[in-house]
Amino acid sequence: MFDFENLEVYKKAKAFNTEINSSILRNDNLDSVVKNQLRRASLSIVLNIAEGSSRFSKPDRKNYSVIARGSVFECVAIFDILKDTGLMKTHEFYQLYSQAEEISKILFAMIKNLEK
Repeated sequence: MFDFENLEVYKKAKAFNTEINSSILRNDNLDSVVKNQLRRASLSIVLNIAEGSSRFSKPDRKNYSVIARGSVFECVAIFDILKDTGLMKTHEFYQLYSQAEEISKILFAMIKNLEK
């Protein structure tokens, strides 16, 4: 087993990615550009957490966590636009928003811890 597979943030990011992919596939009203961008951003969270865990130095690990957190923000911005344009239901927005917020907080704590 790889170290990252035991990280709670990795597990939560994977679940978030799965939920987004389920949501994207259910919504035929989204254009392919939005679907692709959201898939890439949510996948980026998972991949950067995994890749960052392989790094030996704190600055390297921190950098990957910062990138992963940026991808969380990107997902939330897309959700916000989709909600405002009526392409995402309000309850779905808040469910995904809540997951994103939790992942972001964990990544923020990891980033702060790597600054020491």
